[in-house]
Amino acid sequence: MNFWRFCCLACEKPLQISWHGFCSRCIAKIEKSPYCGGCGAKLRENRRSCGECAVNEPKWDRMVRISSYKPPLVGWIHQFKFDQRYDFDLGLARLLLLAIKQAQREHQLSLPEVILPVPLFGLRQWQRGFNQADLIASRLAKWLQIPLDRHSLRRVRATSAQKDLTATERKRNLKGAFEYHPKSPYRRVAVVDDVVTTGSTLNEICKQLRKQGVEEIQVWALARVVRENK
Repeated sequence: MNFWRFCCLACEKPLQISWHGFCSRCIAKIEKSPYCGGCGAKLRENRRSCGECAVNEPKWDRMVRISSYKPPLVGWIHQFKFDQRYDFDLGLARLLLLAIKQAQREHQLSLPEVILPVPLFGLRQWQRGFNQADLIASRLAKWLQIPLDRHSLRRVRATSAQKDLTATERKRNLKGAFEYHPKSPYRRVAVVDDVVTTGSTLNEICKQLRKQGVEEIQVWALARVVRENK
């Protein structure tokens, strides 16, 4: 119920259920389509892997995402990250929760032992005031009753913004940017990020996780920038 008359974060119309964040009309505008459970590429039907995986094999094992990086989702993510709309974390996290539940049914996804948010470098987090991946991950950890580990995975070097770099420059930019030192060993983890573009950041993180014996790495993301595969 919505006794306090909370409104949809997008259209500002009253919500039937306050904690949903977005109303059903706005959620219906999000593109929903089958996708590859490996790299997140859009497909005609759900599959465990696809041609894109064969050409550019990701270093993670499974991916869950709400949708492709298209409106209206792209606008909501932008407001969340850059307009200090901290209140968007609830609605976006809930949409990702629904995507995880769907992946359990349709991609035979098994839940991990722990959730790791992609970390920001200390100065960047101080400038922004929050880590968007951490806010989403903390919601998911509570709802799914999975431990949240904010300390084992760290960004130890500042990097340039990735959006204006080529794929090769992204890899060079991220080399040595992360360290992973878990207090207890994990075999199956989920790494939470907001948007996956080329996957360079996550691939670099996965290298560090593999060094410490992680056997299965899932990526949970709000959106994936992908090419459409047939």
